[in-house]
Amino acid sequence: MDIEKYRNYCLSKKQVTESFPFPSLPNVLVFKVADKMFTATDVNTFESFSIKHDPDTIDDLRSKFNAVTDHTYFSNKHWSKLLMDKSIPDKILFELIDTSYNLTVAKLTKKTRNEKGL
Repeated sequence: MDIEKYRNYCLSKKQVTESFPFPSLPNVLVFKVADKMFTATDVNTFESFSIKHDPDTIDDLRSKFNAVTDHTYFSNKHWSKLLMDKSIPDKILFELIDTSYNLTVAKLTKKTRNEKGL
């Protein structure tokens, strides 16, 4: 996967916006749904990207792929960093983005989901 595939896939999801919200990390592109982040990456390097994950399944995923690592800035219970070393097939990467998006949507209030058509 390259950064354009990543970006286009994220933007293809309902109600997704992109921004650079961290002044101290000006190259970090963040994708949000209803103002809640579900993935982020450094646009200059695209060496990795961050995702939310299910705490009950992450150990299995980490045992299958060495490129699924602990996150530097976010809670490792809920976030992982995916190294873009080509060891994870694109199909799995897209599924992990889907999971991150779906977990984020599920945490929104019912009112917000209804207002946003999610």
